Amino acid sequence: MAYTYTTPWLLVVTELLILVAITESKVPAIIVFGDSTVDAGNNNVVSTLLKSNFRPYGRDFAGGHPTGRFSNGRIPPDFISEAFGLKPTVPAYLDPAYDIADFATGVCFASAGTGYDNATSDVLNVIPMWKELEFYKEYQNKLRAHVGKDKANEILSEALYLMSLGTNDFLENYYIFPNRQSQFTVKQYEDFLIGLAGNFIRELYSLGVRKISLTGLPPMGCLPLERALNILGQNECVEKYNKVGLEFNGKLNRMVKRLNKELPGLRLMSADAYTILYQIIKRPSLYGFDAVGVACCSTGTFEMSYLCSDQNPLTCSDANKYVFWDAFHPTEKTNHIIVNHLIDTLLEYFR
Repeated sequence: MAYTYTTPWLLVVTELLILVAITESKVPAIIVFGDSTVDAGNNNVVSTLLKSNFRPYGRDFAGGHPTGRFSNGRIPPDFISEAFGLKPTVPAYLDPAYDIADFATGVCFASAGTGYDNATSDVLNVIPMWKELEFYKEYQNKLRAHVGKDKANEILSEALYLMSLGTNDFLENYYIFPNRQSQFTVKQYEDFLIGLAGNFIRELYSLGVRKISLTGLPPMGCLPLERALNILGQNECVEKYNKVGLEFNGKLNRMVKRLNKELPGLRLMSADAYTILYQIIKRPSLYGFDAVGVACCSTGTFEMSYLCSDQNPLTCSDANKYVFWDAFHPTEKTNHIIVNHLIDTLLEYFR
């Protein structure tokens, strides 16, 4: 896969194969839970400092409008929705511009800054996972009222559910504040989070959910913010954090296998975004990138949310040359490459 993005004929073949798979797809909706990697704008209406509904965020989105997505353009659920033959964007549940008619083919409950651990969502006053689940239950009732009980139940059981979170639990909670460190070693905290993830999936299952793609941690030691802070390490990736990411993802994979055996009819898949993102970071020129150690926005070292300014003269003019948009989040181009890497497996498994 390392050469697909820079070899045009291979990209054309890949896109054709995706189009063929789309015609056979039986996924009527994409439903999203998680953090800023997949938040389409729910934090816009939350009293938090963690927002992105202003420029330069969204400058490469359709119409050039900031939506609350933490990128210059689209994020992974948008590309996945389009690949399944649905809408090219998945709207945020709390966005007043949309209603249940829009949400019938896809909806996002994710909130930037959240984590499996409720203590993580408290850090920046964002939506905890239990509240995302409450919003989902509310959505189920609205959908049944909108299309009828039988049709709604069919949509809800055949929909593909995306879960993407975990980074904030470590980088915004465990490694910053003493509370969890005093309770758990890092390995114990990983196990604590795995338990919470399993419980959340069992809750979804009890509500009729059957198809789930679960994304683990990225190489979080290579995020521009962590590299900027790693002064003694010559601003290279923080391998301690990457090791934790791999360790956690391994435990997540084992949990996926257990739950697929435990819960009849469940189709739970672990979507490995770590490997492809790490490949991009280590060999950026293969994918057409010039900059990987710093992000596009402002100085590209520590800025995100309100610190990511359209007025800063250092903000790059071409985000396609950058792996990262801000200190924490990939550019639209990187998001697209990651989804292209995973989409054949998703289409095959959840068709």
